[in-house]
Amino acid sequence: MNKLKIQKDKVPLNKITHTLRTSQAVLQYGVGAMIDFPDQTLMSAAPEYWSDQISIIHDERLEKVLNVDYFGVPGGKDEFKKGISYVRFPQWYFCPKCRRFQPLDKWYREYQTKVSSKQLNKDPYMKRPRCLECKLELVAARIVVACEKGHIDDFPWVKWVHQRNFGKSKPVCSNPSLTFETGSTASAGLEGLIIKCKSCNAKASLKDAFDPDIFKKLDGKLSKENSSKISDDFKCTGNHPWNHTKTECETYPRAMQRGASSIYFPKTASSLVIPPYSDNINKLIEESKEYKKIQSLLSELDEDDDIENFILKRIDRWARNIAVQKSLNPEPVKRILERKLIKVESDNTNSVDRIKFRSEEYLALTGEILSSNLSSRDFIREEMKKTDYDIYGIKQIALVHKIREVRALIGFSRLNPPSDDNYSMDVSGLVSIKRPETRWYPAYEVRGEGIFIEFNHELIKDWIKKNKIISQRSETLQKAYKQSYLGKNSNRTISPKLILLHTIAHLLIKQLSFECGYSIASLRERIYCSEKDEGKEMSGILIYTANGDSEGTLGGLVRQGYPDSLPRIFKSALQNVLICSNDPVCITSKGQGRESLNLAACHTCTFLPETSCEEFNIFLDRAFVIGTFESPEIGFYRNWIDKIINKI
Repeated sequence: MNKLKIQKDKVPLNKITHTLRTSQAVLQYGVGAMIDFPDQTLMSAAPEYWSDQISIIHDERLEKVLNVDYFGVPGGKDEFKKGISYVRFPQWYFCPKCRRFQPLDKWYREYQTKVSSKQLNKDPYMKRPRCLECKLELVAARIVVACEKGHIDDFPWVKWVHQRNFGKSKPVCSNPSLTFETGSTASAGLEGLIIKCKSCNAKASLKDAFDPDIFKKLDGKLSKENSSKISDDFKCTGNHPWNHTKTECETYPRAMQRGASSIYFPKTASSLVIPPYSDNINKLIEESKEYKKIQSLLSELDEDDDIENFILKRIDRWARNIAVQKSLNPEPVKRILERKLIKVESDNTNSVDRIKFRSEEYLALTGEILSSNLSSRDFIREEMKKTDYDIYGIKQIALVHKIREVRALIGFSRLNPPSDDNYSMDVSGLVSIKRPETRWYPAYEVRGEGIFIEFNHELIKDWIKKNKIISQRSETLQKAYKQSYLGKNSNRTISPKLILLHTIAHLLIKQLSFECGYSIASLRERIYCSEKDEGKEMSGILIYTANGDSEGTLGGLVRQGYPDSLPRIFKSALQNVLICSNDPVCITSKGQGRESLNLAACHTCTFLPETSCEEFNIFLDRAFVIGTFESPEIGFYRNWIDKIINKI
């Protein structure tokens, strides 16, 4: 038998060793989050460490609100700069065979002394942590400590084993050498996880490690028997591994599993790119060499300089240069440069400013702001005739054939989610992911399509006035909101109109997912709800998909928005929730879901994947749409649905 010839030519391998989708790198695995890769656990580093590995994108409105110059998409255009930076966290690893348990710096020192110089040159940083004695890959510690201020660190293993030693504390020995072992089968749970110090024979289990006050007790601040020994040994270390800094912290951390959902809550800000910012002339200006020179020049100026005067003296020349480079009219170029470069100070925490930000999108979606460039690839809207739709309560329907959304990571929190409403641009109270002088946030952009529905303001007002039960039900959610962690520091009003619009959006998304070919997780909502005294009266919903490639989606959602489809879908969505399989429990509920922030709404009838919902499945009540058993009249659409059923 002839032997197969073996190919001996060396094939270059892809140097990227760990991969993530762009959206993951910005959202759930963003700066400060831990990621469990097959060979080790890493934490996304601060953006300053990977600033040369990004593609720059712009969203002028969002840049001004967040006071940055641009946004960075992880992974640059250069083939050799497609990665972002990570740090190794947690630091403690153990060998599953010999059970040695020590920080990475000790494992690394062993690696340096035991491997050959050839191997050390090939892999100087021990990319895959491993025990050289057992020839096995190391396993990262599954427990860390974190505090509400966003600090995170390794569990205090050495202090723990000596303090908890057989119930009798002892001083930490001079050369701790720990092992991590499991007890007998009879010792299930944390009591069966044993830490030993081979140097001094100290020994302790992980019993009570997840007690929220355990570290206070160990310092003698909550325990009478330990009151004679009061210390700060177990206080938070103030560690920020993602940017290699530490700050003073007076709180006590909590032990948490490495993969716990509450270890990281990202806070994002999203924006639709609308006219006039979506017009193609903006893209041409941003891509010009002159504009990049301008940005570089402005970045070198000090904050004390009169930047506005500096810009105004040169803006005519800049506009002419860009106009020549891109064959444009210099006058509109100048106006756009003034808009882009001259910063207008605003109070980001002001609720009216947040509504103003949304109202700009609302004006574009309703057609009150028109695009001056029909060839825009960021925003194309088609207004439909209302008379072609037999849907009660509708003022206007518009089909958005092209839409671009920018989503930026602006901060995060630990243990508790951000306390403000989801579409706030306020970064106060969050852990900062960047230094103050860094002029960009990590972000990504997606293109898609959508259906915008504007509801009749006056009909909604009349509906609220007709029945006191409507206001009583919304007040129930308002009280629950004020008592919740989310709303304890918020002045937000949970109005009947918000609950109605939000619930209708959920019902339509569930029905559209059966009709348009997109999975339900691919569809998203955007709620536009406010009153005149807040700056702009808005009553609308945008249902859109923004998971397409760089050219957008294929029109499957917009197709369902035409008159031959949407009325049928709308009616089916409402009829399907007249009865929930969890009734009568669901329809008679006085508070269910997250912190009792829903009424007649559950996973069976109303909930969506949380990525689809702006409010993370709260502020829902289908009784506002179809009524209850006792009070069917409180349903905004109950009479309309009854007429349809009677016709059938």
